[in-house]
Amino acid sequence: MAWSVALACASAGEPTEVFRPGLVPDPDAAARIARGLYPAATLTETGDTVLDFALWPYEDELFVGAFERALLLCDRRLFCLDDDARRIADTAAAALPGASCGVLVLHTVIRGCWFRWYDGGELRRDVFVTADDGVVVDQGERLPAEEPFWRAVDAGAPDVPLPFDHEEFGLALAASHMFGRGIADRGKDGFLPLELPLRRFKHA
Repeated sequence: MAWSVALACASAGEPTEVFRPGLVPDPDAAARIARGLYPAATLTETGDTVLDFALWPYEDELFVGAFERALLLCDRRLFCLDDDARRIADTAAAALPGASCGVLVLHTVIRGCWFRWYDGGELRRDVFVTADDGVVVDQGERLPAEEPFWRAVDAGAPDVPLPFDHEEFGLALAASHMFGRGIADRGKDGFLPLELPLRRFKHA
């Protein structure tokens, strides 16, 4: 399956314990976060959806899911991988005191994966790989879920073309460090990350 994703996901606690059945969204908190990201724009709330339909927003859309101990944010600007994208990622990471936060960007056309990992609001890992250009950014200590993917490179294999699948790499990081399970995997408890509710906003 080909994924296009522009997602930040923060949790105050272990993801396997935070993301579970019964999460109740807070639309007022979602609106506050949206206004903080677009302070100069006119935002319009346009209803509710689920993560499955929010992973790759239109350019004038923003999706926010705010919960007592978790935050989801889908914003196409993350795809730009520029200072604004980093500002959005930093904002999401700092929204919940003491939380960990993963930022995942996947795109089918450029065939790349950008992943940032924060702990307590501090950036700990920043990695960007593409199928054609190999390793573009590799900063901070590698996360445990990455280790199987780097074995060939660490053994001396060239990174161009990338010797592992960028999408599998990103989804493995999301499973281990963002949701505690595969983003499209329904657990025995009935919980499926793609069914998490989000508030939809359109901006000028």
